[in-house]
Amino acid sequence: MSVEWAGVGPEVLLRLDRSASEPLRVQLERGLREAIRSGRLEAGERLPSSRAMAAELGISRGLVLECYSQLQAEGFLTSRSGSATRVAAGALAPAELPVQPPPLARPIVDFRPGVPDLTSFPRRDWVWALREGSRGATPLELGYGDPRGVQFLRVVLAGYLRRVRGAVADAERVVVCGGFAQGINLVLGALSRRGTGRVAIEDPGDVDYLAICERLGIRAVPVRIDKRGIDVEALAAAEVGAVILTPTHQFPTGTALASERRQALVAWAQACGAMIIEDDYDAEFRYDRDPVGALQGLAPDRVALIGTVSKSLAPGLRLGWVVCPPDILEPLIEEKRLSDRGSPALEQLALAILMESGRFDRQVRRMRQVYGSRRDTLVRALSTGAPAVVLHGLAAGFHAVADLAAEADEQAIVEQARERSVGLYGMSSFRPSGGGGAPQLVLGFGNLSQTAIERGIAAVADLL
Repeated sequence: MSVEWAGVGPEVLLRLDRSASEPLRVQLERGLREAIRSGRLEAGERLPSSRAMAAELGISRGLVLECYSQLQAEGFLTSRSGSATRVAAGALAPAELPVQPPPLARPIVDFRPGVPDLTSFPRRDWVWALREGSRGATPLELGYGDPRGVQFLRVVLAGYLRRVRGAVADAERVVVCGGFAQGINLVLGALSRRGTGRVAIEDPGDVDYLAICERLGIRAVPVRIDKRGIDVEALAAAEVGAVILTPTHQFPTGTALASERRQALVAWAQACGAMIIEDDYDAEFRYDRDPVGALQGLAPDRVALIGTVSKSLAPGLRLGWVVCPPDILEPLIEEKRLSDRGSPALEQLALAILMESGRFDRQVRRMRQVYGSRRDTLVRALSTGAPAVVLHGLAAGFHAVADLAAEADEQAIVEQARERSVGLYGMSSFRPSGGGGAPQLVLGFGNLSQTAIERGIAAVADLL
C-alpha cells in the first residue's frame, strides 16, 4: 500500500492512499475540508502553493489546482491573483454543541395517553393498498396537483365522514393535511390572518395549543371543563373569536359534550360569528353505543372539523384532513399550497383504496374490540390492586382518568412510579392555566398488552 503524508500547517497532515478506490483529488479535498472544519487549519492560514503541495505529495500540480478551485467555490478557501491561497474567514470550526443530559430511560410499562396500539398496524392491507395505488396512479396525481389533496381521497373521505361521523362534507371542502398538527396550524393561521387574536382552549386539555397559538400571534385563553364538557357561559365571557374542542371524547377527561351544551355552543358561535375548531379525537372507539356524531353536523358553516388516521391506523402515516367552513376555505388552501405543495400522493391513494375496499372499517372494528378488552383489564387490575381508586372516562377511546385520594400528592406518585419503571401521567400536566385541581392520573392503555397493564398496575398499586 502506498500512502503519502503532507504537512500543510502546524500539526496538520494530509493522507493520500493510492491503493484506495477513491480518487486522489477527492481524498485531498476531503482532507482539507476536515482540517478546516476541525480547526486544525485556522481562518486566514496560508496554504502551500500548488507547486509545493504537488511536489510534497507526489501528484500533479493540476490535481492540486482542481482541489483548490473546488474548495474556493465551496467557500472553504480564498485566493487573489498574485496572493497565496488561504483558509476563508467564514470557514471556521463549528462551535461545540452544549452537552445534553442523557435521556431518561423509557419506562418498561408506559401508561402514556393518546398512543394507539402500534403493533396492530395492518401492514399487509397497507402494502396491498400502496401497490394498488401505485399501479393506478395517474400522471396528474403524481404531479403538483390540487393543494387540497388527491381528488379520489377527498371524495372517499367526504363519503366516510357523512356515513360514520354524521358530518356535512363534500370533496370541495376537504383539505388533506399532515396529521392533526398541520391541520390545526392551517386553521389557526387562516383565522389569524382574518383578524382572530384570541382563541379559547379546553382546561384541562392539550397544552401544546399554548405554544402553537403563541407562534401565530394568537392568545390562547383556557376555559374550564366539567363533567358535561366546556362551560359555555365562561366561553362567552372570554371574548374569543374561536374555540378548540374535543367534544366527542374530551382529552384528557374522557367526557362527551352534553347535548344542551352542543346547542348552546352552536348558538354562541352563530351569534358572535365565532369559529369552532373540532378535534375529532379517537371518536371511532366507543364501547357503550355507536360513536357520537361530529359537532360539525350541527353547524357546518361555523365548525372546522379536523380528523386523522393517527389513532385508527398509526401516527407515523401523518395523514389527516380538515373539513373547512366556507369562510376560511380559500386562505387555508393557499396556506397549504405555500407550506408544502400538497401531501404525499401515493399514501393518499392507499388510504382511499383502504377505505373504499372496507378494510379500513374492518381494522377499526377489530381495534375497538382490542381496546375494549384492554379497558376491561385495566378496570379489573385496579379493582384488585387499588380498589379505592375511582375510574371514569371509560365509555370511549383508549385512556381513562383515575381519581386519587384528596390528600394524594399527584406529582410524587408520578415520580415514584418512574423509579419503578412505570410511566404515569398526572392531570396537572394537562392544565394549560397551570391551576390546581383534584389529584388524578390519565392512564393510557392503547399501546399496552393486557399482561403489561396487569404488571404495571401491580407495580404501583401501593402508591395509588
